[in-house]
Amino acid sequence: MMTENVKIVAKNRKASFEYFLLEHFEAGLSLQGSEIKSIRAGQISLSEAYVEIENGKEAWLLEAHIAPYEQANRNNHEPKRPRRLLLHKREIRQLWSNVRQKGVTIVPLQVYLKNGRAKIEIALAKGKKLHDKRETIAKRDQERESAREMRNP
Repeated sequence: MMTENVKIVAKNRKASFEYFLLEHFEAGLSLQGSEIKSIRAGQISLSEAYVEIENGKEAWLLEAHIAPYEQANRNNHEPKRPRRLLLHKREIRQLWSNVRQKGVTIVPLQVYLKNGRAKIEIALAKGKKLHDKRETIAKRDQERESAREMRNP
C-alpha cells in the first residue's frame, strides 16, 4: 500500500463559519505550468472563490487567486481565471442535482498537494443564519474555556 504524501497549501477558514458543510468531494485542478509553481510556493487564496457547475457537465473554480509566478516572464497566467475541476461524471451530476435546491452551494475548503498533484477539497454547503453563527462562536468559546481549565486546574 502506498502512503499518501499530502501538504496543505491553502485553507478557506471562513467556510465552516459561514456554511453548514454537508458533503465533501476531492477534485483535481486543471492548471497551467506557472500556476502549479505558484501553488507549490503557497501563493493561492480561496477567500472569494466558489465553484459553479456549467450545464450539469463541467465544474469550474471561479475567483480563486493564484499569484503570478515571478520567474515565468511573459508566459505567466491570469491570476483569477476560471479553472476546470477534474471530477467523475457521477460526482458532477450529484453536485448539480444538489445545487439546484434552494440555498445549497459549493464552496472550496482547501487546496493541497497529494503525491505531487494539486487537489482541491470542495463541499456542498448551506448558508448559516446569524443565530447559527452566534451559536458556533459560543460553542468555540466554551471549548476554549474548558481546555484552559484542563491545563490550569
